[in-house]
This record gives sequence, C-alpha cells and structure tokens, in this order.
Amino acid sequence: MQMVDSWCKGAEDGNIGSIRSVLQAFRKACHYGEDNGDNSAPKFSVMSGSVLDKVMHFVLKNIDRILRQLLDAPSFGGRKETISELIITKPWKRHGRLMRVYLANALHMITEMTDEQMIAFTVHRVRASAVFLSAFPALLRKYVKALLHTWSRGRGAMPLVSFMFLRDLCIQLGSECLDTCLKGIYKAYLVNCKLSKSISGSKLQHIQFLGNCVRELYSVDPQSAYQHAFVFIRQLAVILRGALTERGPKTLKDKKQKESSKPTKKQMEKSYQKVYDWQYIFCLELWTSVVCGCSSEEDFRPLAYPLTQIIHGVACLVPSARYFPVRLRCVKMLNCIAEATGTFIPVSSLLFDMLEMKELGGKPDGVGKAVNLFSVKQVDKKTVKTRAFQEACIYSVVDELAKHLAQWSYSIAFTEMSFLPLLRLRSFCKTVKADRFRREMKDLIHQIEANTEFVSSKRTGIGFSPNDLAVDSFLQIEKEERSSPLSRYVAALHQRTKSRMDALDETSIIVGQESSNFSRRLSEAEKQQDEPDDGEDTIAFSKNWLTEKKKTKTPKEKNKKRARDDVAIEEDVVEDLVLSSDEEDEENADMESDDDGNVPVEDDSDEDFIDPDSQWKKQKKARSMKRNKHKPSRTAPSTTRRKPHPKKKAKH
Repeated sequence: MQMVDSWCKGAEDGNIGSIRSVLQAFRKACHYGEDNGDNSAPKFSVMSGSVLDKVMHFVLKNIDRILRQLLDAPSFGGRKETISELIITKPWKRHGRLMRVYLANALHMITEMTDEQMIAFTVHRVRASAVFLSAFPALLRKYVKALLHTWSRGRGAMPLVSFMFLRDLCIQLGSECLDTCLKGIYKAYLVNCKLSKSISGSKLQHIQFLGNCVRELYSVDPQSAYQHAFVFIRQLAVILRGALTERGPKTLKDKKQKESSKPTKKQMEKSYQKVYDWQYIFCLELWTSVVCGCSSEEDFRPLAYPLTQIIHGVACLVPSARYFPVRLRCVKMLNCIAEATGTFIPVSSLLFDMLEMKELGGKPDGVGKAVNLFSVKQVDKKTVKTRAFQEACIYSVVDELAKHLAQWSYSIAFTEMSFLPLLRLRSFCKTVKADRFRREMKDLIHQIEANTEFVSSKRTGIGFSPNDLAVDSFLQIEKEERSSPLSRYVAALHQRTKSRMDALDETSIIVGQESSNFSRRLSEAEKQQDEPDDGEDTIAFSKNWLTEKKKTKTPKEKNKKRARDDVAIEEDVVEDLVLSSDEEDEENADMESDDDGNVPVEDDSDEDFIDPDSQWKKQKKARSMKRNKHKPSRTAPSTTRRKPHPKKKAKH
C-alpha cells in the first residue's frame, strides 16, 4: 500500500515513472482474475482489495487531469481540431501511448463488469477523456458499441451516463462519430420496442426515456440527422404501403382472376399486423417527437408532411372498434405535429368516424373493467361491448377533439372551421342513447359556440382582409394568455383526464407525453460533471467485480462429475461449490497439471450440457455388465479349462 501511495504522489507531481507504474497497476486491476500468461510484472500478481480500490479510484478521478498536463492539452473538454493539432507535438509522440493504455483498459472494465453501479461510475469518469478517442479510431468504434449496449440494456443511472458520453462524442468529434451513433441508437431503440400486446408502467417509462434520448441526440446536428431520419421514415412508409396493397384486391378485367386474387383472411391479418405492432407504433411516436422537437429547424420541417401521411394511413388501415387505441395514438401524434409546425391537419374526421360506429352508440352488455387505451394496442371482442370501453373512448374523443379545436381557437377563420364539427356533434347527440354521453357532447358544443362568439366579436373591428399578412397578429395577446373559452376548457379536461388515468391500476404515464424528468436528470448530470469532487466516493471496487476464470471451471468439473455418477444430493452440491482458499489452490493445481502443462479449454455455452446418447449408452452398458455378473458365461468354462493344459505339458 505504501508503494501505491508513493506512485500516486509521484503521479500528482508529474513523475513519468510513477504515472507509468500507476497505469500498469490499473491495467492489472482491470484484468484481475484473467490468466493471460503475462508474468512480466510479478510485483502486481498479488493485489489486495484495498490496493485495488485505491488504484481504481485514483486513476479514474485524477489520471485525465494528470495526462492533460503531461501532454500540454486543454485542462478540460476540447474539440477534434484540438486533438488533431496535439498529435503532431513532441509530448504526444513521447507519452501519447499512456492515454491509449488508460482508455483501452477502462473500456475492458466497462465491458467485463457486471455491477451496474460500478459501470455507471466508470463511464462517468472516463467521459472526461472522450475527446481523446479521436486519436484512436478503432478504440472509438469499440466505445460507441459498448456505450450503446449499456444505454439500451442498463438500469438505474447507467443509461443516462452512457447517453451523456455518446452525446459528448457527437458534439466534440462531429461527423466522425455522429453517423455511427445516430444509426446505432435508433437500432438499439428498436430492439427495446419489441413487446407483447400490453405494456407495464415501468416498460412504458423506460421506452419513453429512450425515445427522449434519441430525440436529444438527433437535435445535436439537424442537418446530418435529416438524412438518417428520412431513410428511417421511408422504411415505415414502405411497410405501410405493403400492408395497403396486400389488403385490397388487384384490379383485373377477368372476374375469375379477380375473385381468385382476393387475399384470404389470414393474409389480411398478417398484412396489418406488421403495422399494428408496438415496434412500428413506437417508431411513429419517436419520429413525431423528433420532428416536433426540431420544428424550428428548416432541415426537419419537410419531414412533417410524409410523416403525417403515414400516421393518417395507419389510423385508417383497419376501421374497427378493436383498434381504437391505435387510432387515438395516431390522433394524438397528429395534434402534436399540428401544434409544433402551425399547420392545419384534419383530425376531426378520424374522431367522428369513431363516434359513428355502432359499438359506441349501442347498448353495452355489461359494466366491464376499466380500460387504459394507452397501454394496449387492441382490445378483445368482449371488452368492446362493455360500458367501461365506451366511456374511455367517448372521453378520449372529446379530449382530442377539444385539443384540436383549441389549437385554432385564435384563428380568424375559426367560425368557418368549426361549422362541420358542430353539425356532426349535434347529429351524434340526437342518435346517442346514453344520457352521460349526450351531456358530454353538449358541454363541448357549448364551448365551441362560446369560442365562435369570442372570435366573431374580435374580428368585427379589424380593417384587413384574410389574405393580408396582418392576420398573423390577430388575437396574439389572447393566444399568449390562453384566454379563449376552448383553451380554458382543455385545461379543465386535462385535469380530469389526469385524475382518471391515475385511478387506473396499470400506469399514469402516457407514451408521447413530454417528460419533465428527462430534462431534469439531464441538467443534473451536466452539473455533476462540472462540479469538483470534494467528498469521498461511495463506490468501492472489490476483488469480486470480475469473475476469475479458474474459479469458474471448478464448478463445471464438479457438475460434470456428479452428472456422470448420477449423484443428486442437495447437501453435497452446496459443500462442493463452497471452497476455501486452500481447496481452490489444490483444485487449480490439479487442473493445471495436464500433459501439455496448460489448462484445458472449455466452452462456456456447454458448461452443464450432458450428451443424452452417451449417457444412455453408459447406462445400457452398466445394466448389461450387471446382468452378466449373475448369468454364467458359456465361454468362461472353455477358457478356464484350456488354461491349465500348457502347464501340464510344461511339467512333463
């Protein structure tokens, strides 16, 4: 321990020998438990837990600052151009390899560790040296691959710190790393979106967090991100076009060919199941959030139109009450695009088609369970006929229709725009049988009429024509204050919807909703990166952070031996797996004493595999030998009689 302290003190003072010794100890600590046959440094062969913890914390906390001083690099941060100028200097040619040693061994530790807390701590510390990866392209590709894995598969703080590392790489290195990160993060997002019919609340929250990360990364460089977004949105359009062409019969002149070319029921189900899949729906919501988040950028605005066409086609693909959840998601996405881009999208027709279906206007068969339409993609036939499903659909239609009309409640043409919705709402009130639905629609009609009077009273005193540029300033003050009747009505509906969603057992998080936790966690992570470390770290690196290869082979040999002997006693299993240090040395010595002097290599994928054919042959052979013991052999007497003859001849 005293030797390590002297190295740390010398490294703080800039001693080259001490820095090399510390990095060599760091390398041994990162590869602890691995038998790589490297006996060049016997002084590191034995390392206690306190020494390992000391080396890990010192290197991860201080080596970036020490190497920056040694290489005459900026004290923090940097750009790709800075490193390009640095690698041609004399300090880099002399000591640049030390930075590679540090980054390579830290990467090995990130990929081999199993404790998520230690991985998050390591990634957070190595993030300060991210800009130096531009000098090592091969190492940069490995880092991007490892960070994408920890971002998509990790839990706790690990996904956030991994994403912060990726974002720093994209900002500091530019196009050298940006294209790879944009492709990789979208593919990793797709893998996490493969789900079953229903979703749990925790999974919804995790997917929402991953989607916010993708949106944040695509907003780093909108001009470069546009090319990738265009390709991925086009893939969604191709899938939708395939579903639409497979569902409808081909236009043929011959009636027989036309009847034979009609798709079967199974073919039609397969065609739209590719579209009505969680992976496809979450991708639509992802690109909706990306386009809405980058709506101020001129590069991303052209993507709003094709994305709107795709979403509208998905909503109209299967006009069935069982797929109302998918249609409501599509309406919500269209409302988000319309609000972000300031473009009118005819959403009301999709909602009124839902109201005119017989499942919502007829008499329900029963009460049924409460339905969260944002946690399922389809409902069964029994649920469609329940009262709970009808209420959830009617309330959701009212919410989305009110949001759609509230977006244009300050438009000078609101009176003409609301004419057709008022007609269809009044028609629904006449046909609906349930009083609670009739009261809900009458309340919405009253708010629309009040907003019509509000706009009409304001536009009577204006002196410009509808095609004048001064139309943009109409009711601008009222729009900023949100003082229209429909805006106040939507705020009240939002509170009612929130309380209704909180009452459900599954989740209170709506996919596609803006996440306030993400921005808060992102800002906290940035502040934590800039703050100095005054206190002691709570992360302790132990000798058990990486499984030793020799120790893992002992249970394998024991398991195989027990399988051959057909021993199945619980107490013996526990006693064999719990070994003391002396017993481990004996077992390792026995394993190492091979003919060639090497440890036999075993395949990890077959560690508990027993060949059934060989096992059956052994059992059959044992049974036959057992039978032969009790049965007298016919050949045995002949052999015993022939043996004495040579002896008798020898005597004579």
